[in-house]
Amino acid sequence: MKYSDLLHGTLDTLILRALADEPRHGYAIVRRIEAETGDAVKVEDGSLYPALYRLEKKRLIRGEWGVTDAGRRARFYRVTDAGRRQLAERTAEWERFSLGVRRMLERSAE
Repeated sequence: MKYSDLLHGTLDTLILRALADEPRHGYAIVRRIEAETGDAVKVEDGSLYPALYRLEKKRLIRGEWGVTDAGRRARFYRVTDAGRRQLAERTAEWERFSLGVRRMLERSAE
């Protein structure tokens, strides 16, 4: 995989990770990503919902209607087996990429 593809797939990977533990609806996915990244990553609705649609179309997640804790109807998403495999692959790729960037930055600091 090219690193440009890795960068473009970052939101998809974060969504898969946010759903790895339990099904969540859109707002809960955003809150999880923001909390886990220490608010370093902000996800706009205009990016989230196309990404969810794309992941569902690729059969990496599955959505079903349910009711939130607040009593609102919402679409809840869960990771499929294919999505879990994709998450593992993307996580390994990201770790290789970030290690390379870190090495480069450490060399620059010397």
